Amino acid sequence: MSGPIRHDFHKLNRLPPYVFAQVNDLKAAARRAGEDVIDLGMGNPDVPTPPHVVDKICEVARNPRNHRYSSSRGLPNLRLGISEWYKRLHDVEIDPESEAMAVIGAKEGLSHFVLMTIGPGDVVMCPDPTYPIHQYSVIIAGGDLRRVPLTADSDFIDNLQEAISRTWPKPKMLIVSFPHNPTTRVVDLSFLARIIDVARENSMMVLHDFAYAEIAFDGYKPPSILEVPGARDVAIEFGSLSKSHSMAGWRVGFAVGNREMIGALTRIKSYLDYGIPQPIQIGAIVALRGPQDCVSDTVDVYRRRRDTLIEGLAQPGPGMWKIEKPLATMFVWAPLPEPFREMGSLEFSKRLLAGAKVAVSPGIGFGETGEGYVRFALVENQHRIRQAVRGIRKFLREASV
Repeated sequence: MSGPIRHDFHKLNRLPPYVFAQVNDLKAAARRAGEDVIDLGMGNPDVPTPPHVVDKICEVARNPRNHRYSSSRGLPNLRLGISEWYKRLHDVEIDPESEAMAVIGAKEGLSHFVLMTIGPGDVVMCPDPTYPIHQYSVIIAGGDLRRVPLTADSDFIDNLQEAISRTWPKPKMLIVSFPHNPTTRVVDLSFLARIIDVARENSMMVLHDFAYAEIAFDGYKPPSILEVPGARDVAIEFGSLSKSHSMAGWRVGFAVGNREMIGALTRIKSYLDYGIPQPIQIGAIVALRGPQDCVSDTVDVYRRRRDTLIEGLAQPGPGMWKIEKPLATMFVWAPLPEPFREMGSLEFSKRLLAGAKVAVSPGIGFGETGEGYVRFALVENQHRIRQAVRGIRKFLREASV
């Protein structure tokens, strides 16, 4: 009797091992053993969705008219709300009919755009380290990924231009994201203008993941790439309500920019899905057009958590760990403490989990250039973060003895 048929999933075979799984498995085992683990690993927002948005979703979900298939590119009023958001925050005029569409979260929109436009032999540039789907979407699509170092001690655009000069065929696409996950790197409009200049000189499409557009602190305001004159010739931008309006589980995002690129994404999504469920789209309209105090309140929550973590770890004495405060995102990107740098970020993350009962993400999981760092996600309340600080300092103090 023959055995089971073996299948060759060649696209899956191109994906590297999922580094984060090792820490996740250890975390799950510790919790099964009854240990109290503070999870600052996965960037899963814990701030609740604003009540007025939830109330609207519940209200319209009872209407049978909202139980049918929806439009994959988004309801007209949602696209109008997206355009109004751009005008209000960035003074950018967006045509809601041809330059804006809804996506099922920025991750879905970006990855489906790459899947549709990139194939074997197409070269795509991407920072390293970066949010995993930015790199993995290219690999899944069968493209040729070229990683460009994004480090504190080098100029990313210089690195990009050098990589382009050494690449043949010339790259078809560049994927970037600022404010940046995981490094929390922020940029000004002149930086984005240089990105657009390079893209136009090399006839590259630019995909800008703008997921942290409103999660910024200490007076910093993230610029949209569409504020750059001529950006719409080559670029689209992906936004999200996951962080700003705490709608992560509802899966609401949008894509705006170049008409041809938006049209292509609209077409492929018409084959793949029927869009965001209509009650959730209506809730998103309320989120975009309603009171925005909820956004500033959420930003303040993340700012307080950032300060509690970094200021707590920086207190003088044994176990001190100095980390620079980020100006944006819901993360903290921390260089490994000096005594642990040789062991690497994955081993340090495992030891931190075992010794401090705190889970973090190893930097190597975001790309080779992420080695030497760990990422904290600010997804626990201040009381739990203070508890994490005590555990980390105790672990560092005892490890140095």
